[in-house]
Amino acid sequence: MYHLKTEAHFDSAHFLAGYNGKCANIHGHCWKLEVEIADSELVTEGEKRGMLIDFGDLKKAVRGAADSFDHTLIYEKGSLKENTLAALRDEGFSLTEVEFRPTAENFAKYFYDMLSSQGLPVSRTTVYETPENCAFYEGE
Repeated sequence: MYHLKTEAHFDSAHFLAGYNGKCANIHGHCWKLEVEIADSELVTEGEKRGMLIDFGDLKKAVRGAADSFDHTLIYEKGSLKENTLAALRDEGFSLTEVEFRPTAENFAKYFYDMLSSQGLPVSRTTVYETPENCAFYEGE
């Protein structure tokens, strides 16, 4: 089995609605997204012969996934009042609504699904909230 891994970073804020602790408040992270792909076969012909995938293509996809969350407030759908959202938009803040609670665990699966749907043979995604704390997701 051949494996490749790359990473990208993004800075954003989030909060955990309904949580009883510090993370219920808006706070920021310098997130790190690591993506590993795997396959038993390499490309056999053409300019990408001998590669699992071109690292440039892999890095572009991972960077695009990370960039979609960079310097934004990530919030779970339904967790903020409409007038709060309107006020934040009126102030010009970047907001990103997600369908899930924005935890490292849920982001790991989200990125796995996103990149897999682009045709990448993703084997694992790892999302770090801090340099010491991460969650990873592997396909079933």
